[in-house]
Amino acid sequence: MAQAGYWNHNVHYQPFILAAVPPGCGPALDVGCGDGMLACRLAGRCAEVTGIDRDPRMIALARARADGRARFIEADFLTCPFEAASFDFVCANTSLHHMDFTAALPAMARVLRPGGRLAVIGLAADKSIADLLAAAPAVPADRFCRAIRHRGESGAPIMDPQMTWREVRIEAARLLPGTRYRRRLLWRYSLLWRKPGA
Repeated sequence: MAQAGYWNHNVHYQPFILAAVPPGCGPALDVGCGDGMLACRLAGRCAEVTGIDRDPRMIALARARADGRARFIEADFLTCPFEAASFDFVCANTSLHHMDFTAALPAMARVLRPGGRLAVIGLAADKSIADLLAAAPAVPADRFCRAIRHRGESGAPIMDPQMTWREVRIEAARLLPGTRYRRRLLWRYSLLWRKPGA
């Protein structure tokens, strides 16, 4: 069972997602919400929050955690009939590699209102010497964080990423022009995008 409060690499980057929430945010969507920790934190910054995950055990944990602060849907995001332009903010924390990347990013963009923001923390695969060298500084950083934090896991299904860091960067720029990509320290990347419009 997921712990109420814990740290891991995904939790570590929740502040990045929270900082991307636009001022006066209305409806927000957390794609692949897991045990609902991030969605509940978003509820303090957004008028309403919806979390979606296709894993029934994760949704049960999220609903138990929520205490009325967010609503949770057990469904596949790519087949869920959300209306276009219905959210001010959409995020995904290490769930994008569980989906078809080239379908998921445009689907997230579709449900954003003009001017809305998308924030993603993701995983990519090390498939070159350059990738391995870039990842090397994460090892001592991870050991330090583990020494001072209470590490835990949500129990969400785990899957290895298939796309490389380079492929993620190129595809994100192709699918959503203007996306800001950054490789992060603890084996993660971030994507930030603002939908053109008002």
